[in-house]
Order: sequence, then C-alpha cells, then structure tokens
Amino acid sequence: MSAVPTHSFAPSAIRESSLVKITGLGFDWLMAILSAVFVGGLFLDGWAHNHGKVDQSFFTPWHAFFYGGFLLTAGVLVGVVLLNRSRGYSLAGAIPGGYRTSLAGLFVFAAGGVGDLAWHTAFGIEEDVEALFSPTHLMLGIGIALIVTGPLRSAWNAKGRSADWRNLGPALLSVSLLISTFTFFMLFSHPVTQVVAGRLHRHFNNDVGVVAGMLGLIVIAGLLLGPVLLLLRRWRLPFGSLTLIWGLNTLAMTIIDYEEPQQFWMGGAMLVGAILSDLLLFRLSPSDDRPGPLRIFAFTAPILLFGAYFIALMATEGTQWSVHLWSGSIFLTGIAGLLLSYLIAPPALPMDGEMMG
Repeated sequence: MSAVPTHSFAPSAIRESSLVKITGLGFDWLMAILSAVFVGGLFLDGWAHNHGKVDQSFFTPWHAFFYGGFLLTAGVLVGVVLLNRSRGYSLAGAIPGGYRTSLAGLFVFAAGGVGDLAWHTAFGIEEDVEALFSPTHLMLGIGIALIVTGPLRSAWNAKGRSADWRNLGPALLSVSLLISTFTFFMLFSHPVTQVVAGRLHRHFNNDVGVVAGMLGLIVIAGLLLGPVLLLLRRWRLPFGSLTLIWGLNTLAMTIIDYEEPQQFWMGGAMLVGAILSDLLLFRLSPSDDRPGPLRIFAFTAPILLFGAYFIALMATEGTQWSVHLWSGSIFLTGIAGLLLSYLIAPPALPMDGEMMG
C-alpha cells in the first residue's frame, strides 16, 4: 500500500495534502488477493451444493468459509476507510481510489446475506439450477461483482502506471474473478461443467438440448471475451494475461461440478486455448485504435477456446452432434466475439456529406 498526497486548491484538500493516505498499488494487490479468497468461498459453497454436502441448515462449513471471506474483505476495506478518516481525510476522500463502488457492494452483499438467511428459513435450501436464480443469491452475485472489481477500477483510473504484471496484476485478477462470478451463475450452460454436446449427456442430444447447448456456448463466449475486450481498450496486456484470466476461470469451473475424468481433459484443452489466445494477442497487439487486429482477435480467440474444447470432447466422450452442429457452434462463438468488438471499437461516425461504404 502506498502513501499518496491529495492535490487540490480547496482548503480542506490543502489540510489533507500533508497526510498519509492508504491507497494505490499495494492496496490493490491486497484487495485482489482477499477478493480471490472471497470468490473461492463462493465456488466452495457451489461445490458443496453440487455434491450433496449441504443439508437444510443455513449454518454450514461452506457458508462459514464463504461469508468469512466476505467479512475479511469487508473488514479490510472498511478498516482502511476508517483509518484514512482518522488521519483527517473527509469521508469521501478516505475511500481509496476506485473502491467507492466496492464499498456500496458491501452493503448490497450484506443485504443479500440477511435476505438469504430469511429465504432459506422460509423456503428451504435451493437445489440445482434454482440455487442460481433465487433473488437473494442474485443479490449476493451483484454484491460480489461490485466488490471484486475495485482493483480494476483503481488501475483504470490510475495515471502513469506501466502495463506490466506488477502494475496490472491486481486488475487482471479482478477481471478473472468478475468473469468467474458471471460463469458461476451460468453453471447450467458452461461447456466444462455440463459437457455440452457430450455423447453421454443426453439432455444435449435432442432438439431442445442442441439449441440450449449452442446458445450456452455463445453466452459463455461473450462473458469470457467481453471484459477482456474492455481491458484492450485501456491497455496493451502483458503476455500471459489471458492464461491467468481464462485459465483461472476454467480451473474453477472444472472443479466446482467435477463428476467425470473427461471434464479435466476438456478444462485442460480450454486452458491450451487460452495460451494460444495469449500468443495471438501478443502477435496482433489489438487495441481500440487498431480495429482490424482487434476484430481478428475477437473472432479468433473464442474459436481457439471452444475449438480446443470440442477436440478434447471428441477424444474422450465423443459427441452425437453432427459436423454441421459442432463446427457451426464454434463459428458462432467467433461471431459473438466479433460483434462485441464493435462495441469496444465502433466504426467512425461519418462527417457531413460522407457515406459509409
């Protein structure tokens, strides 16, 4: 954590300018690590639900770890705000840069936790897909997303930081945790947890299942790629960034619903896809001011990820999907990525009298 002065000509800011404020890169690293413990508790609780380790009580070891991670993260953030406040900063000035939204997320999560206790007491413990969509669980998810993105907002607003691992590490971990929170609530359609298109998973082999599987792949592709494209609007990412962001998420998704050995093969294949995407990113150096390479990357990276998945699927369990279906599914994930790239780097607006070709 660093000590930085506050620069302003306002009288209150002048009084604060000589005080030591806890904020900056060191605090970002601390919050990123604590957030990883917090989200790890979420996945531990999800694993317990998926493997019959819970009963009808709210008070379980899994909830204790999950909510303990929240209390630890919240305690550090609130403690730093109070410490900065005790050093003479105003309440707004005492909040580390980028963490005002995280502070709001603490209250959202706390409200969801209290509501979750009441919900479980009134309606019992949710099971399977319903556990992902109860109102209180969705509120918890929103709170988590707001909390864990503090290091990302801090890095985004910082000036003069070089785009290396030391400076961007907390932001990259933050994005991986955000994506993992998203995909946690999409367990029912993630290719590793549900083995989409698997020969032995018959619910994906009828007409409705095929459509659900293809749509699930497109949604997961968007959740994985969207935040990465946002990062590329701000930085040229250091090599290995995608291996961390997507690899950590893939590992978490592989473990949370692990039932069969082939899931590790398919998770490993997606990790290989992430590494190949890293090489592609390094080669193309895409950015919002270089839309051509950005669109190539946005189209190709999902194809590498999900192409690797289908290769591993066919080498293990196999698929009953025709070549038209599985190849088209891979292609559609690339189309989804390409369309997302137009939100990050939209075409230039025409000047008066000009027409789009």
